[in-house]
Amino acid sequence: MSVDSSRLLRFSGHAYFRQRLILATLSGRPVRIDQIRPDDEEPGLRDFEASFLRLLEKVTNGSAVEINYTGTSVYYQPGIVFGGTVTHDCGLKRGIGYFLEWMVLLAPFAKQEMALTLRGITSGQGDMGADTIRTVTLPHLALFLPLDTVSMLASAMEMRIVKRGAAPLGGGEVFFRAPLVATLRPLNFVEPGRIRKIRGIASAVRVNPQMSNRMIDAARSVLNRYIPDLYLFSDVYRGDESGKSPGFAMSLVATSTTGALHASEATSTPGKTPEDVGLEAARMLLQGIEGSGCVDASHQPMVLLLMALGPEDVAKCRMSALTPAAIQCLRDIRDTLGVVFKLRRVDESDNVLVSCVGVGFRGYRKVN
Repeated sequence: MSVDSSRLLRFSGHAYFRQRLILATLSGRPVRIDQIRPDDEEPGLRDFEASFLRLLEKVTNGSAVEINYTGTSVYYQPGIVFGGTVTHDCGLKRGIGYFLEWMVLLAPFAKQEMALTLRGITSGQGDMGADTIRTVTLPHLALFLPLDTVSMLASAMEMRIVKRGAAPLGGGEVFFRAPLVATLRPLNFVEPGRIRKIRGIASAVRVNPQMSNRMIDAARSVLNRYIPDLYLFSDVYRGDESGKSPGFAMSLVATSTTGALHASEATSTPGKTPEDVGLEAARMLLQGIEGSGCVDASHQPMVLLLMALGPEDVAKCRMSALTPAAIQCLRDIRDTLGVVFKLRRVDESDNVLVSCVGVGFRGYRKVN
């Protein structure tokens, strides 16, 4: 395909594959990604990366994808984000969170309201779990949505875990819908506040219901010493809603006095007891809280991208020490959207105040 070389984005390697495709889609610029695992025994794209490309084609209109013979090079020409009703099987290599984490960013800018049904593993090792996306990712997105989109007149942002599915056979199902926006709000979130409550969900599928209670007891043994306002739910699925494999997981979220959220999650693997999962989730949560900041560390790239897409006004956010993923996101945003962030260390802490002027990205929703 002939394309203006000045508009073509070029990247190398398989890391940050989804991030770069989403940035290309939002900016409307074609992207070429080369050197995808060229030296591996099985070079090229993995099944889940090809599946992510297929999902992108489903939610857009006019996209074109070219993959070379060995799968080590991908060319993607983005179309418009169309939305509509989409169903996608995510496979069993990665969790549903691998796909939904970035689709959440596209949904508000679609031409039609996106009603997305994803099937697969709801809490996969290494991917964001469905509970964390519902309790932490969506509230982070809501920080940027104009107030009229959450009014009674507009469709509310919605996410339902229809069926839970543990690895390795999955069988889970998640439904997601988001309101359409014309523009985003500028973010001004610089006060992390103090933690006032912790909530959590201990889910168990196709195992003894006592597993969830054992996870809760283990997490309580750590968290009760930190805060009294602690409420952990037991969520046990049975029958058709419990997927095809036995498993258990815990998702925790801490909320501060200013609305800052910190999340952690742990999932069962062979040889791991419910006590191990509960303790792991609790300790990871306290680690995240210790880092402070107004945004959960795993959501830094998402918030940075939404700040860059915001109106042509100054957006500010205080974050804990930037993760490698956030640093790479800053570079990709600069290359794709031309937005450069200003970083300033806060006092003697590891916290960073990040600020930028957005590009004024506009969705398809008409402003009355």
